[in-house]
Amino acid sequence: MPPTGDTAWVLTSASLVLLMTPGLALFYGGMVRSKTVLNMMMMSFGALGLIGVLWVLYGYSMAFGNDVGGGLLGDPFEYLGLKGLMTSPEDALPNTAFVGFQAVFAIITVALISGAIADRAKFGSWMVFAGIWATIVYFPVAHWVFAFDNEDAGVVGGWIANKLEALDFAGGTAVHINAGAAGLALALVLGKRRSWPKERMRPHNLPLVMLGAGLLWFGWFGFNAGSALGANNLAAVAWINTLAATCAAICGWLLTEKIRDGHATSLGAASGVVAGLVAITPACAVLSPVGSLILGFIAGGACALAVGLKYRFGYDDSLDVVGVHLVGGLIGTIAIGFLATDTAPGFEGGESLFFGGSVDQLGKQVVGAVAVLAYSFVITYVLGLIIQKTIGFRVSEEDEVAGVDITTHAESAYDIASSIGGSGSAGSLAKQSTPQHERV
Repeated sequence: MPPTGDTAWVLTSASLVLLMTPGLALFYGGMVRSKTVLNMMMMSFGALGLIGVLWVLYGYSMAFGNDVGGGLLGDPFEYLGLKGLMTSPEDALPNTAFVGFQAVFAIITVALISGAIADRAKFGSWMVFAGIWATIVYFPVAHWVFAFDNEDAGVVGGWIANKLEALDFAGGTAVHINAGAAGLALALVLGKRRSWPKERMRPHNLPLVMLGAGLLWFGWFGFNAGSALGANNLAAVAWINTLAATCAAICGWLLTEKIRDGHATSLGAASGVVAGLVAITPACAVLSPVGSLILGFIAGGACALAVGLKYRFGYDDSLDVVGVHLVGGLIGTIAIGFLATDTAPGFEGGESLFFGGSVDQLGKQVVGAVAVLAYSFVITYVLGLIIQKTIGFRVSEEDEVAGVDITTHAESAYDIASSIGGSGSAGSLAKQSTPQHERV
């Protein structure tokens, strides 16, 4: 009999994760200045469109096709155009449900990177980068982490999942460390924004940020609990651990802000949500609820401190992709080696340092995290340099000062001109804005 309940849950989870990318657009959009909000949101929507197409054409096959490279890459031709996947055994989850669920992971991973280069990247160059990066970084890394061996079907998967046996339930390495390392590399390639850090570039719309964070949290239950691929106890444990860690992370971030700055802020609360979600992602199936509280609290405080590293080391990570996703992903992935418990359904029979006294799993987690970090950073840095030296990745100083919304998209998020009698069309808006550009 078809597993209709499991299928419904996976399709619902995929829809929740898809919602996370528009949620991310709101989250990132509110954090930038008003003259670049649309460009910031377009980078997420652009990634959504492009990566969805590539996933259908060859991305899924590269990630989940039978291994052709010693655990490094799936066969890109095996499921080309998703051939052969429209039918499934009656007693199994439909192939296309799994394809769709994994597609939205690929989409949001690419979109996450954009926050590191806000205010200064050419949209066309970003799209070129997104397509190439997904092809040579995300799809292979997803194979490493998410493609498991199936001896009965003669399927060989990725090296991290099967040879190293590092644990990553829902994407701490493949998604967050991967995107965080890429964000750091691109921030170094593109350089600092004009006047940063002398000029304080405050978020222009904090309610938008908090709305985006709320949508991310809502969708993240699909991200984590959906990774159980069924409506079962594993999904329920992942769900409650996701709730626990995120709530604790808010507290950890706000307490750190209060002690350090004297104020607990709305931006801190929203950022704490994301930090907790990132950290619990790889560990949500292997920790106890109390362990999740501990992990979330630590991650919230640590990420609040980590966002300040860019000022110490001088890299302009515009929206703290490094401080939240790279650091949070590392904390959550490595914490499995300390806090995983064999009472959790995803770690039955296993031993961690605090629950069993073994360092074996800790070592595996560190190797897996460092491997993804190093691969993503090096390949992204080289790719970013190539794009910068050929078609150009960074906008001109004039366009940066004017704002890439107008100069790139011929639009404004807040159309004051139309409210006082202007036509509001893209063409007329661009013309109306030209004198203003000259005055800046």
